[in-house]
Amino acid sequence: MTEPAKLRHRRLHRGFTLIELLVVIAIIAILIALLLPAVQQAREAARRASCKNKLKQLALGLHNYHDVANCFPFGWDQRGSSWSTMLLPQIDQGPLYKTLIFREGGPGNWGANGSPNEAAVGTVLEVFRCPSMSQPLHVTNGSIPNRVPASYRGNAGSESSSDDASTITIPNTKGLEHLKQNGIFYACSRIRLRDIVDGSSQTLLLGESSTATEFVKDGQAMDHWYIGSPQTDPCRCDGSTGGTEFSEFVGTTIVGINLRKNNPAAHGRQMELSFGSYHSGGAHFALGDGAVRFISENIDQILYRNLGSRNGGEIVNEF
Repeated sequence: MTEPAKLRHRRLHRGFTLIELLVVIAIIAILIALLLPAVQQAREAARRASCKNKLKQLALGLHNYHDVANCFPFGWDQRGSSWSTMLLPQIDQGPLYKTLIFREGGPGNWGANGSPNEAAVGTVLEVFRCPSMSQPLHVTNGSIPNRVPASYRGNAGSESSSDDASTITIPNTKGLEHLKQNGIFYACSRIRLRDIVDGSSQTLLLGESSTATEFVKDGQAMDHWYIGSPQTDPCRCDGSTGGTEFSEFVGTTIVGINLRKNNPAAHGRQMELSFGSYHSGGAHFALGDGAVRFISENIDQILYRNLGSRNGGEIVNEF
């Protein structure tokens, strides 16, 4: 073979053929398809761990508050403040807390334009947000622009099926406007650890909520928030009723976990009271002793309701 012919022969065999290239691409695609779910699972596992840690921080903050005040904070008061308002100094948000105005009217209202209170409810506090929650950081809601959705709510108990008694959806139940509930957080509440007679390790303190501000059913939005709310403001601590949307701050165990996902036919008032999450299979809860557990959405409903009560005297089995 002459020298030029040898050079041509070498050039013809340089690089991949089209078939070889297609095979390599197919192999890479298969590897990506195999690895992607594992990567997504790893990311979700990391988000779940972060979510659990945030609930733990909030539970420890509540115990620190209890050490100072000898009780847990109220669920909400007569000025629209929530349990998370009072918790701010215990989670390194003392400067934000000091900006708040605790009085009726003017800048003391949560929806007053340009007020410190309105700015506070528009402040992103990562400790109140599960990394898996698919909600924007800010949502214009009613009279409040750029309000920040929250992932965690207090446990009001197992007795209420609606925000107010005139719209209860389950016979022989209460509305959250009643001043006495069997949970930890409700109107003007001052629950102490010694009031949790069922045992702090068997009573829910906080729980995740599958916040979805864009979802509305039966006139009820799945909107949950922190710090303050104009809608709860008419509430009074003297026994009279007033206000609504207390479910912005608390949930109940009267209905199952992830009700919106698992029972689309349920009433919207029950959906908004349901605890839930953006994780699959259940939700994280902080117990009265500060421990955090992931509870399956398939938990026995009676057992789940018992976990919501602080003083029912029920026997709680393993969960």
